[in-house]
Amino acid sequence: MTEPLHPLRITPLRITPLRIAAAPISWGVCEVPGWGHVLEPDIVLAEMADLGITATEFGPPGYLPDDPVELRKTLNTYGIAPIGGFLALALHREPDRAAAAARAAAERFAAAGAEILVLAAATGQDGYDTRTPLGDREWRTLIDTAAAVGEIAAAQGLRVALHPHVGTHVETAAEVDRFLADSELDLCVDTGHLLIGGTDPVDLVRRHADRLGHIHLKDVRAAVAAEVRSGSIEYSEAVRQGLYVPLGTGDVDIAALVHAAYAGGYRGWYVIEQDTALGPGATAEGPTDDARQSLRHLAEIGAGLASARI
Repeated sequence: MTEPLHPLRITPLRITPLRIAAAPISWGVCEVPGWGHVLEPDIVLAEMADLGITATEFGPPGYLPDDPVELRKTLNTYGIAPIGGFLALALHREPDRAAAAARAAAERFAAAGAEILVLAAATGQDGYDTRTPLGDREWRTLIDTAAAVGEIAAAQGLRVALHPHVGTHVETAAEVDRFLADSELDLCVDTGHLLIGGTDPVDLVRRHADRLGHIHLKDVRAAVAAEVRSGSIEYSEAVRQGLYVPLGTGDVDIAALVHAAYAGGYRGWYVIEQDTALGPGATAEGPTDDARQSLRHLAEIGAGLASARI
């Protein structure tokens, strides 16, 4: 692996017991049409490497090379390992189509050396600003299709974690609880999306330590999250208005969540994933500064875990 360009900045990461990774969305890279300015992969990967980050999710389909050999080569250039990626599928309809898409993604992920597929129950519409409720039959199809995706991924040596997400069919606290009751899949605990949907992420981790498959760390301004939850502002606009802030500066108790997850036996990835939308011509400077602040906060938490020997 290549040496980090600024080792003094990342010294705390070397003493943490936490497995810390990043995702391109923290630099504004999103699959939603019209989301914002998209930085080139070489810029984003160089920023990650400069921060001492050594693992990442893939970002939206087509952002990094589709060919697994080229993908690994690209990441290796920056000393970054692949851990997996996000796949949003309309699980409640056309199960065969969803399964085919999952199979193609799982084969590509596995060939690239990844370990997890992060699944979301998409509505089938572009973006995450609107959705319609499901009936019981559609919900049953969603659960069955998610199970099929889990089997497809397992055949490729991958784990699957279902990601409760704003603007999908597993968003609200009631839907999260219903999914946990009806499905055997683990969750991707995304602290921001859970809070927006009405779930206390720390309480969820404490109640369901055995269902933690993956963790996305976001810090959130609760007042803006409440506006999204009430429908007074769309999710995409809330992101542009500063919904997400660096870890330790918002209203999610990141330290309590990490301590609860670690005490419960979770030893997976903690992905710093702060959804960001960039304006025309924006550079990586702002997102990188935010990521650096988040890394410092997480490193402090990790150092405390190491000292406490939890």
